[in-house]
Amino acid sequence: MKPGFFIHTTGCRANQWDSSVIAGNLQGAGYAPAGADLADLVVINACTVTEGAVRDIRRFINRVRRENPGAKVVLAGCHPQAYPDNTFGADLVLGQAEKLSPDQYARAAGIFVGPRESLAMDKAPEDAAMAGKTRFFFKIQDGCDRFCSYCVVPYARGKPRSRPLAEMLRTMETLRDRGMQEVVLTGIEISAWHDPETGAGLTELIAILEDAPTPPRIRLSSIDPLMFDTAFIEAAASSRKLARSFHIPLQSASDPVLAAMRRPYRQKDVRQILDRILARMPDAGIGMDVIAGFPGEGEDLFEETRAFLESCPVYYLHVFPYSLRPGTAAALMEDMVPQGTRKARVRVLRQIDVRKRDAFHHRFTGSRVRIIPEGKRCLGRYMRGYTDNYMPVHIPYDRRLENRMVEVRINKVEAGIVLGEIAGQNDE
Repeated sequence: MKPGFFIHTTGCRANQWDSSVIAGNLQGAGYAPAGADLADLVVINACTVTEGAVRDIRRFINRVRRENPGAKVVLAGCHPQAYPDNTFGADLVLGQAEKLSPDQYARAAGIFVGPRESLAMDKAPEDAAMAGKTRFFFKIQDGCDRFCSYCVVPYARGKPRSRPLAEMLRTMETLRDRGMQEVVLTGIEISAWHDPETGAGLTELIAILEDAPTPPRIRLSSIDPLMFDTAFIEAAASSRKLARSFHIPLQSASDPVLAAMRRPYRQKDVRQILDRILARMPDAGIGMDVIAGFPGEGEDLFEETRAFLESCPVYYLHVFPYSLRPGTAAALMEDMVPQGTRKARVRVLRQIDVRKRDAFHHRFTGSRVRIIPEGKRCLGRYMRGYTDNYMPVHIPYDRRLENRMVEVRINKVEAGIVLGEIAGQNDE
């Protein structure tokens, strides 16, 4: 019988990609997937971006020790790369490069973390399609060298590196041939993507993919605000394939806070960016990341961010309390905002998020949109698919519609849920 393995993934889409690569490598080395309670090898591919992510590591390892005491526990990825001595009692600790080598998992115990300066781009699996998936998250870039004062990612992911264009095009064609309807280009900082051979950047990539064999819809993950120059916006607006949804890591709308964060833009820049995007793509769905309670963020500076977010034309917000990460510049700053204040500010901004989403959804009531329904049953009798601008639309469940691009009519928004039906049904 083959030894069993289980992978628990925390954090971003890049981590999820890495876990799929690890799983394929382990299966190629003679392991078989198993449940966490039965696996011989339990791997946690661990995020370390926030204090909450670190708590999740501890809780998961403690649970495995209780429920499967005979398993070998492997702590892998971002957390050990950034904090190799903080192992939570794992038997084996592997860094970013080591976690992708199946031979490393045969080690009995120890800490094996190479220098972040030597990290390279992983190679895309030959058969990248995932059965039963409607959207495929394709990591095209890794690493970051911006060293924002609050962020541990450069220590956990290493310097920027990009997947070669030729490799990307082969994978995209494979995904199309397997019937994948949507691919999400993801990474740590995809605006830093450049083809190692030609030097082409993300703007050129959009144009190249336009005429290449790819799934019919291409979506971008989080993009740096300064990526949105005239050329990029024009390429996005002109594309037949690119989804009109953009996620921007704003973090703050207060200029003093942005300066302390080492973010290279100011509030007026973001306002202009939003205006330019919506002038060319008025129905675009724009989301933003926001950090509440950064060191030195007094009530007046928080109010600047709150007022900006209330007034700006975005679809949704992802709001996080500031999380102190050892080794970052912000961890040494004075004027730490109390935890209670951070939580209160998060609640205020999340209320804005609720209002923004509701207004955006109601704006499209009565509209016809295109979605790709997913097979999972939602709320008992619906299936869900996402629009071009990232609205989750629920329609009556019909398994025949799974993974097909279909046109639907949005009928109403009920308790925050966008409800629709196949276009043509009951239309007046």
